[in-house]
Amino acid sequence: MRILKERTATRKLVVVVDDDASVLGAIERALRIHGFNAEVFDKVEDFLERAHLREAACLVLDINLNGDSGIELSYRLARSGHSLPVIFITAGDSEVTRAAALKAGCVAYLPKPFASRSLMDAIEKSFQEADPL
Repeated sequence: MRILKERTATRKLVVVVDDDASVLGAIERALRIHGFNAEVFDKVEDFLERAHLREAACLVLDINLNGDSGIELSYRLARSGHSLPVIFITAGDSEVTRAAALKAGCVAYLPKPFASRSLMDAIEKSFQEADPL
């Protein structure tokens, strides 16, 4: 656990993309309470222009983003060289959506609404998957 705490101390930025302002605000508050810095975006375009992905510990990504696909966005990021761990969140939970998210390589899949503890557990898991011991 000590190594995990050291890793979180050096990689505290979590980037979040969700088009629902209330969800985005709740996630941002939860991250800050748990000691993370947060970059939050409600539009894919803003995320692509301004996100600090190289400094981020992980990406929390909504699957349905006002007509854009979070899953396709994760593939796009991977093709451009970003190997950031992805935690998918969605209000449209289904077996098909879950299977597509898992196929895209997410470290966690959280149907909305989810407890902040579930998100923190997923973030901790993303550290382990990004740099296994």
